[in-house]
Amino acid sequence: MEIRRSVCALDCPDACSLLVHVEDGQATRLRGDPEHPVTRGFLCGKVAQYLEREYSPDRLLYPQKRTGAKGEGRFERISWSEALGTIAERLSAIARDHGSQSILPYSYAGTMGLLNNCGMDRRFFHRLGASRLDRTICSATGGAALTATLGLRYATEPEQFRHAKLILAWGANIHGTNVHLWPFIVEARRNGAKLVVIDPLRTRTAALADQHLAIHPGSDLALALGLMHVIIGEGSHDADYVSHYTNGFDELAKLARDYPPARVATLTGIAAEDIVQLAREYASLRPAIIRLNYGMQRSERGGAAVRAIAALPALTGSWKEVGGGMQLTTSQAFQFNTAALEMPELQLRSPLARQGKSEARLVNMSELGKVLTELDDPPVKAVVVYNSNPAAIAPHQNKVLRGFRREDLFTVVLEQFPTDTTDYADLVLPSTTFLEHSDIYRAYGHHYVQLARPALDPPGEARSNVEVFRELALRMGFDDQCFRDSEDTMIRSVLRSGHKFLEGITLERLEREHSIRLNVSAPGTPFLPFAEGGFGTPSGKCEFDAQTLAYTPPVESRFGDPALRERYPLELVSSKNDDSMNSTFGNRALVDEATSRLHIHGGDAVARGIQDGDRVRVFNDRGSLLLRADVDGVVPPGVVRVPSVRWNKKAEDGANANALTSDRLTDLGGGPALYSCLVQVERCGD
Repeated sequence: MEIRRSVCALDCPDACSLLVHVEDGQATRLRGDPEHPVTRGFLCGKVAQYLEREYSPDRLLYPQKRTGAKGEGRFERISWSEALGTIAERLSAIARDHGSQSILPYSYAGTMGLLNNCGMDRRFFHRLGASRLDRTICSATGGAALTATLGLRYATEPEQFRHAKLILAWGANIHGTNVHLWPFIVEARRNGAKLVVIDPLRTRTAALADQHLAIHPGSDLALALGLMHVIIGEGSHDADYVSHYTNGFDELAKLARDYPPARVATLTGIAAEDIVQLAREYASLRPAIIRLNYGMQRSERGGAAVRAIAALPALTGSWKEVGGGMQLTTSQAFQFNTAALEMPELQLRSPLARQGKSEARLVNMSELGKVLTELDDPPVKAVVVYNSNPAAIAPHQNKVLRGFRREDLFTVVLEQFPTDTTDYADLVLPSTTFLEHSDIYRAYGHHYVQLARPALDPPGEARSNVEVFRELALRMGFDDQCFRDSEDTMIRSVLRSGHKFLEGITLERLEREHSIRLNVSAPGTPFLPFAEGGFGTPSGKCEFDAQTLAYTPPVESRFGDPALRERYPLELVSSKNDDSMNSTFGNRALVDEATSRLHIHGGDAVARGIQDGDRVRVFNDRGSLLLRADVDGVVPPGVVRVPSVRWNKKAEDGANANALTSDRLTDLGGGPALYSCLVQVERCGD
């Protein structure tokens, strides 16, 4: 038995270091690396069972071409030579006849490894002159909010949570989606810390908390302003820190006066006395830390909400303290040379240059339905999907599927499994898993750079994204040297950024050590990114910017459009299922069962004649889906929850929660307002 190393590539902040037990070339066990400071020897339930996925009989093993109608999922096996030759021929013809911008890549975080996420693929599409994809589906709103407020997407490291005395899990189901932070919280609580969860749902984390505040969906901005009202009004803010390191305090104080606890209680559903108590505890229990997650920014005012919450540690001076501050993402601390990896300058060698353009148009992935059915000048004539399953995960699903059904749309999908999206493909190419290729990894929940080499041989004829796009470039006659770069050459270019955080971190050192902490602070000392200011804004200060923070309720909410609310009186939250990763494990029976449920409050169920286990229809103007009711105390009155993301093909009506969500965008970053969604529910016959 041999133990090999790898890194979990799933879209999770933990980016775990893995040990792979291999016997006779076959993996027999995965476990967490006990020497990694955050992985600490254990894995989440999803990845602990990953070998079931690795060796699943449903894995795609060979290239295939469509033989049935789009959506039927009928294919026949072809060779790689035929597949790549067809793709090169079709893309060349489409670029010639309709312009290169009629070709659209569509990808997100199916792998978090840099090379297979945003490496050779970016080079290929830049050289081709294809439309650029604005990858907004998950974190763009929160990222834009942090950039506007702090200037840098830096965060308190997870190891410091053990020192906190108050932990606010704000829209963060830590136990379900960030489990490697949990042991640090357990340690803090053993030392007397209090854990408060702010979430519309009674999540795993909320059930374990000292206090759960069940906030109305989309009202987080109002709560943040209510906390500021108390903190500033009682003079418990850090006047010295505010004076030296922030801009706009006077305007913020004026705005906060308009949000007294009684008004905020009405807006949020949280009792006024609980708002006052939380504000006082946040200002006095030191250090206090906020673990913010991305759910709240999936509302129409999600960007402003993140901006207001990100202002709180500056208001109280919490950034000065070990175990204080905030964590949404650590990603920008990984100051990689992504330009050398993606090479956007290749657009200057594309057909765009002959049109006098330096870069292609930017297309928002959150509006995929509109893009495929309405975009013109030129319309999208080809889409290449990889690292994503848009037929399941994109909002306004019925519009998206109408687009994928177009006979004039040439669709290529790189995948590991026959997903909802592969069913609409003209060509399907089998992809490797993260256990089968080389890559380099950052994290958005800690500060360790990691290297992975192939731990297993790919099954069948599966190829990595790097291999596929390298070969496609050569097939299309792109003679640039960069398309012959090896994985190691690409990794070296990523590490050569000249930034102090990466100084001394080389490929050779990663080969030896596997995981290396960024130089965010001296060894053995905590990272305090904003203890003495140092914000990345043009002013160098935390920007409160009160004029962007006034609360207005989402159109689709209990305080939104009255006519809409009358027809659809329930607020839908389609949050992540604890036992899956977006749609990655949608083939598992356990996941299908969990995502086939509608969680509904007892009072709302009684009013509709619904009992636990009943078959129900959830619907609005965009679509409907059939589910089974869970009357289980997970949601407050007026809120329903559908765990995401179910594979459409597993549902009797071929739909999941995104048949109901809209492609309305958030206030910052162009993200999808997935959680600003009104629905109605009715009981169906068995």
